[in-house]
Amino acid sequence: MQQKAPRRTRERILELSLRLFNEFGEPNVTTTVIAEELNISPGNLYYHFRNKDDIVDSLFAQFEAEISRMLSVPADRRPTMHDVWVYLHHSFQLVWRYRFFYRDLSDLLSRNRKLELHFKEILAHKTKVAQQLCVGLREDRALEASDKEIDALATNIVVVGTYWLSYEYVRNPRRYTEQEVMADALARGCYQILSLIGPYLRGETRKVFEQLVEENLKKLK
Repeated sequence: MQQKAPRRTRERILELSLRLFNEFGEPNVTTTVIAEELNISPGNLYYHFRNKDDIVDSLFAQFEAEISRMLSVPADRRPTMHDVWVYLHHSFQLVWRYRFFYRDLSDLLSRNRKLELHFKEILAHKTKVAQQLCVGLREDRALEASDKEIDALATNIVVVGTYWLSYEYVRNPRRYTEQEVMADALARGCYQILSLIGPYLRGETRKVFEQLVEENLKKLK
């Protein structure tokens, strides 16, 4: 049991830090605040993490691991419009769960070289998955676009997904942490990205797209 205790404390620190960073912004939360909220000494916290950047790096490692598991194209078949929807849904779930990274992105990257390099890799991974989904739809004659158009579309999808919560924060900063408000914000983000894809879709896939858009818009009412 003694060997498990440090791991439990470490997990509690990460869980609370994520909540506080998401709620108040990473720059506004100190290790002293985290220790006080957990009712542990600063020394106990520093036993597990050398400083706040160490906590941020550990949370980012969790974030990376979740992206690797969740964001991928089907290996045994061509992707469908539902796969695109799942990709968007999972992307926004991750953005919401680790939203402080996105809200405080410029500040974090300016002082954390490791984060800067790894976030570039994440953006490249997201763009690659978006490209693969579009190419798969094109091979199935469900999407009509050139390689250049697909590259631009994939980039636009990632740009909107990456900065959507920052946009929503500027629109309504005082209600940014309210679950219901942000659920609508995420639904709007999905709709905006779906609207980028729509003009390129053909045939039955276009009908599926229109159904997904209609269902997504109902969530905003």
